Amino acid sequence: MMVSGGSGVVRAAVLQAGGGSGLGPFPGAVYTVPVVLTVVGGAVLLFAVDPEVTDWTVVGLAPWVASGAALHVLYQQPAFFPNVRPLFGSPLIYLTTIGITLVAWTASSVVVEMRPPDASCARQLGAVGTGVFISLVGYSIYIAAAISFIRPLWPVLGFALAVMGAAFAWIALSLTFTDVAAVTGRSGALVVFGHTLDGVSTALGIDVLGVEERTPLARGLLDFSAGLPTADVIGVGWLFLLAKLLIALMVVIAFKEYVEYRPTQARLILVLVAALGLGPGIHNLLLFTVIETVGIV
Repeated sequence: MMVSGGSGVVRAAVLQAGGGSGLGPFPGAVYTVPVVLTVVGGAVLLFAVDPEVTDWTVVGLAPWVASGAALHVLYQQPAFFPNVRPLFGSPLIYLTTIGITLVAWTASSVVVEMRPPDASCARQLGAVGTGVFISLVGYSIYIAAAISFIRPLWPVLGFALAVMGAAFAWIALSLTFTDVAAVTGRSGALVVFGHTLDGVSTALGIDVLGVEERTPLARGLLDFSAGLPTADVIGVGWLFLLAKLLIALMVVIAFKEYVEYRPTQARLILVLVAALGLGPGIHNLLLFTVIETVGIV
């Protein structure tokens, strides 16, 4: 991620973080090995605990995906001591987020067994994750306020548009493929919302804030959209948003039978699919809020 304006400290730090090169190399073994061991160990422990995976579990995992996005924004501000900062850079942030989520899920599964019978692991996991996410966002905004810059208007509008767009798409799906919406439930809805959020945040960055896309496939789609007659009227990001939304809906439709016959595995895969949209979408909107000039997303 590259920044070309705002505070000199933030600008220099983000450029040091890897600029607009996209996925950089993994840091040294002193960082990568412990994270990989945490992911493997967390997966083994979670498998041993064998928690129930429901629609609400998928929702409960969403704040942890968002927290990973917030950690990467804090990395870009920067907000971490040098000794731990590489843990939250790209691409290690993906494994770091998975490791944290697995440990949190395992801990929640153990703790809930000590609580009353009506206690919900998914609700507990989601509540703690939401608290972590809010704390990280608050810290990020605090750092931005210290350099006298916060831009909440466009990101808040972008989030509202994503909610409305995802709701409209989900209602349309429910009316057209009622059985698909009923079977995939909240898991399917999260997939649609996550990728709508990614599409809206990218369109906002491209058409309003002058950001460049670094993913080759997305950049090619945006370049194609820029050549259409609609580019001067409604911008170029709409085609990317439409493509993301259609792909998300097709995935949800395709997963209907899988959720019926293999609900646990299907929902876990849907969490990963949703994370591919939700994580980048949250990251973009928060980055637009706390860093003055973003060059590449």
